[in-house]
Amino acid sequence: MATGNNTFFQKLIATYPITSDNILFLLSITAFFTFATALFLNLICYSKLTPWILAIIVFSASQAAYFMDSYSVVIDVDMLENVVQTDTREAGELINFGFILHTILFGVIPSFLVFRFFPKSQGLIRELKSKLTLACMLIFLIILVAVPFTSQYASFIREHKNIRLYSNPTYFSYSVIQYLNNTFKQPETNAPLIKVAQDTRHMGETHKNELMILVIGETARADRFSLNGYERDTNPELKKEAVISFKNVSSCGTSTATSVPCMFSSLKRADFDIKAGLMRQNVLDVLSENGVEVLWRDNNSDSKGVAKRMLYEDFKRPPINTVCDDECRDIGMLNGLDQHIDARKGKDILIVLHQMGNHGPAYYKRYPKEFEKFTPTCKTNDLGKCSDQEISNAYDNAILYTDYFLSNVIQFLQKYDDHYETAMLYVSDHGESLGEHGVYLHGAPYAIAPKAQTHVPAIAWFGKNFDYKIDQVKPYENKELSHDDLFCALLTGYEMDTNDCSTWRSALKANTDTY
Repeated sequence: MATGNNTFFQKLIATYPITSDNILFLLSITAFFTFATALFLNLICYSKLTPWILAIIVFSASQAAYFMDSYSVVIDVDMLENVVQTDTREAGELINFGFILHTILFGVIPSFLVFRFFPKSQGLIRELKSKLTLACMLIFLIILVAVPFTSQYASFIREHKNIRLYSNPTYFSYSVIQYLNNTFKQPETNAPLIKVAQDTRHMGETHKNELMILVIGETARADRFSLNGYERDTNPELKKEAVISFKNVSSCGTSTATSVPCMFSSLKRADFDIKAGLMRQNVLDVLSENGVEVLWRDNNSDSKGVAKRMLYEDFKRPPINTVCDDECRDIGMLNGLDQHIDARKGKDILIVLHQMGNHGPAYYKRYPKEFEKFTPTCKTNDLGKCSDQEISNAYDNAILYTDYFLSNVIQFLQKYDDHYETAMLYVSDHGESLGEHGVYLHGAPYAIAPKAQTHVPAIAWFGKNFDYKIDQVKPYENKELSHDDLFCALLTGYEMDTNDCSTWRSALKANTDTY
C-alpha cells in the first residue's frame, strides 16, 4: 500500500481534496483498501506456498506500479493481452533505468526479505485457525471503518468506479484471474472456423480488376493530422493529393491486440471478443473466398491472428525489408509489390500494409533523421525525463513520416491506374495519450479511455477508374464512423454485397442524401 499505490492515492485525492470535510473519509478509504488487501492475501496464501505467492505479488505489484505511476495506465484484461502479445522489441522500448531501479527497490528487495524473514510453519491446523481469526478481524475492521461513511462510499462506488482500477495489487490480480479464465474458456484450436457472409455476391459487371492497398496505422491520433485541422503542417504531402479525411472515426479498442482483429471482424465493437472473434472468418477470408488475392505485409508485431490464412510477409527486419537504419522503415513494404502484382494479372488484389507508425514510447525512433522537423524532441523511451512538448514534437515527426509513406503508396498505385480500379484506405488501430491529464501511451479501458486514444485518422484515395469518386463519399467526411464500418466498406470496394451489410447500407443511406 505504501509503495505500489501512488497513482491510486493521486486519483483519490484529486477527487476528494484534502480538506476538513474529506480528511476522515480519506483515512477511512485508505484503511478500507489496506484491510481489503490484507484479507485478499490472507485468502490466497497457504502453507509453504505463502512466501512464493507473496514474493510474486510484491514483484508484480512493483512493475504494475511503475507503469501506472509513469503512464497512468490501467492493468486490466486488455492490457494483459497486450503484454502477452508484445514482442521483445516492443518490450525492450518500455525497459529503462527508471523501470529497472523501481523493480529492484520495490520488487526484488522486498521479495528477498519475504523469503529471508518468513516464519516457519506451525502446522496446518494452527495456520488455518490463525487465518480464520485474522480474516474475521479484517472483516470486522473493514465494516468498522466503512459504516460511518456509508453515504460517501455509495457515491464513491457509483460515481468514481475508475479510481478502484488503480488499486494495487487487488485490481491487477483480479484482471489476471479474469484473463486466465478467458484463456481457458477459449474455443478449441481444432474447432471448425465459423463461416460468415456466405451469401456474398458480386454486384453488377466490372470492366477492370480492383487493386487496393489498405494501410493499418499504428498509434496515430486524428487530431495530429493537419488534414483534420491540426495547426502544425503534419500532412504536407497528402494535402497535394485528392484524398478525403474522415474526421470523426472511432476505434474498436485502445490497443493493437483488440483493434486489429476487431476492425476486420463482422462483429461490432459492442459484441467483439478477441478469442471468439478469431474463431470466425474475417473480411479477408470473405474476400479471398470470392476471388481476391490478399497479401499482408507487416512492419509491426504481427497481424494479431487476422492474416493467419493469408499470404503473410514479415518486414520487421532485413534482408526482406531493404530500407532499414536504426530500425526497418514502413516505406520498405512497397519494395517488391510490382512483382507481386505482375504475377496476379487478371485478379482482384488487396494488399494490407501494417505500419510501425507512431508506436511509443520511443517515438523518436519511428522516423528517419531527415523528418525531424519539430524540435526539440524526446530522445529516450523514459517519457518521465522529457517535457510534454518534447514528447509531442517527436510524435508529430512520426506523423510527418506516415504522411510521406501514404503519399508514396498513392504514387505507387497511380502507376496502375490504367489497368486497375485503384484505391488506398488508411486507418489507424487506436490513438495515443501524450500527457493530457497525466496520461500517456494507450490501452486504457474503453469506458474511461480519453478521446485521444479512440479518435483515429482515416484517409481514402481513389484512382480514376474506381467505382466511387471522392465527391460521392464527401458527405461522410464528418459523419460518425468507426472500425465497425471496415468490414462492409471493403466488400463494397470490391463490388460485393451480402445480407450481413444490408443494415450498414441502410444506415449510411439514411445519414446522407448522397449514396
